[in-house]
Amino acid sequence: MEHYRKKEEKELIKRFEIHLKMGDNQYFDEDDFLTIINFYLESDKMKWALKACDLGLKQYEYSTDLIADKAEILTRTGRLSEAISCIDAALIYAPSDVDLLMQKGSLHTISGEYLSSVACFKKILPMSEDRDEILYQIGMAYQGLEDFEKAIETYKEAIQFNLNNESVLYELTYCLEIMGTLEKSIPYYKRFIDADPYSEYAWYNMGIVYNKLKKFNKAIDAYEFSIAIDETFSSAHFNMGNTYLNLEKYDKAIASYLLTLEYEGPSPELYCHIGASYEKMGQYEISIRYYTKASKIDPLYHQASFGVGTCFAFKENWLEATHFFKKAIKIDPLNTSYLKSLAESEYSLGNSVSSIEIYEQLSQLEPVTSAVWLDWSCIYYDQGDYKKALNIIEMALSDTPDGSEYLYRKAVYLLAYGKYKEAMVILEQALILNYEGHAQVYNFFEDLTIQKALFKIIDKYRKDGQ
Repeated sequence: MEHYRKKEEKELIKRFEIHLKMGDNQYFDEDDFLTIINFYLESDKMKWALKACDLGLKQYEYSTDLIADKAEILTRTGRLSEAISCIDAALIYAPSDVDLLMQKGSLHTISGEYLSSVACFKKILPMSEDRDEILYQIGMAYQGLEDFEKAIETYKEAIQFNLNNESVLYELTYCLEIMGTLEKSIPYYKRFIDADPYSEYAWYNMGIVYNKLKKFNKAIDAYEFSIAIDETFSSAHFNMGNTYLNLEKYDKAIASYLLTLEYEGPSPELYCHIGASYEKMGQYEISIRYYTKASKIDPLYHQASFGVGTCFAFKENWLEATHFFKKAIKIDPLNTSYLKSLAESEYSLGNSVSSIEIYEQLSQLEPVTSAVWLDWSCIYYDQGDYKKALNIIEMALSDTPDGSEYLYRKAVYLLAYGKYKEAMVILEQALILNYEGHAQVYNFFEDLTIQKALFKIIDKYRKDGQ
């Protein structure tokens, strides 16, 4: 049957394209146009889809399905205001069409017109059987407005209709975390368990809450109850794996992920989590194998390429590491973690110029982490160019004047530059801000005489200043 359907569809498309080219008299009913449009949408041929839609609307002017399809095409091509106008035209003929109103509400959300989105979804609410889904959309619009209190109220209302709506539960937890009231909300979640102790979703969500609060052992207990009720609950297995990962129990994390794989099937995210667990255990070859599986499922899943690069970096195979970091950056070019790893890898290969160029790029991106300034300046320090090393640290201090890690590093570079008096002044400032941070200074000087001299100064400060 599927083969026959595909054959019919192919013949229909061929007939339509001949009609466009030759202008001959061909008849297409409404369903034909919908099939043709769907084919072009799936093939990502938006111009052809729009042609079919416009031609269909000439014949079936009041077809809400065709108007809805045109709105989708306009949305995909970034013409959002036209898409909304298109839906409004259809609503003149079918003012209570829930699908059209849903589409309009979603378009307002995408456009950032959150109040219009709320108004639209509220209109749908009395007409819809899936009230939890509509309330979820309203909650998301309130989140767009950063009105987290109203979002929380809306999500709580949605849960009254469907406790098993994972999306609602996740967003509710997120909003409570943003508001800093997650800890206080534990009794709220416990009420669901008291009402239905055999609800796997109630236990599962309790696990999410405990995990967010970093109460990892309690999270594990909650997930285990959830799985005891339904051993095939793949999301609970997956989250339990994540919690074991946080607890650094990597073998147990892998066991949970493999059960997720059994019940849910493969996904790039799952394979990457398994890869990350093996990576933490130092089993890099196995880790690379799972990251590669993730890439095969989705070549654009950049986390997988980065994971492979990280494993090669741990193995000090800098050539391969550089290749895979570049591959990840090609997909996600502004990812600061990826860029920093590439800079380190290029430097380890001896490509100082390339490494410096990447650090310069990183310094233009927000936020600039302390590791960027420190590692960038260290390249010049290693090359004996202490003046340039100090210039980089001065740039870091202009952003964070009281950054003790920068002050300690400045003291190191000044000592290497032979500016001992200045170095001691800066070292004292760093000691005042963060005495414990002084240990890093010793790492830069193998000469025991210098280490002893530094120790005397630092120890004197400790005795005088503590």
